[in-house]
Amino acid sequence: MDKMTENDRCAEVEQYFGEIKGGMKPAMRLTIMGMVTSNPRSFAVSLLCSPTDSAKDASDIGFLLAVNFRNKSVTRNAKISGKWGAEEKNIPYFPFTAGENFKMEIVCEHQHIRVLLDGQQLCDFAHRVQQLQTVRALTITGDIQLTKVA
Repeated sequence: MDKMTENDRCAEVEQYFGEIKGGMKPAMRLTIMGMVTSNPRSFAVSLLCSPTDSAKDASDIGFLLAVNFRNKSVTRNAKISGKWGAEEKNIPYFPFTAGENFKMEIVCEHQHIRVLLDGQQLCDFAHRVQQLQTVRALTITGDIQLTKVA
């Protein structure tokens, strides 16, 4: 059996893109269920804004949650008008384990997005997007295998 190269491993990265019909609204809940791969480096969950005419090159990101297994961090940020804001990194614990299943819920509330992991609150992220309904897509990339996205 051949040894896997870095490029081969990247080809296995799970990618998900889903439309959020009508855009995000308070009380909306996105559920992501999956399993962390056996030798994970990172994964990311992004809520994308619909591109505007003034920024055809790249759409803004209303919420990015980036999980890094090397430094056991969960970084949150947003990209508004093409510019990244201040990163938020405080978390009460690092909840992900290689080879383990997880259930992540992203709950849109009036003032912020609340992230729950396996029913426990992980973090809140104050809305930086003025019009929540412009947040119209969910993407997931990285070292996880998805079992359900709803």
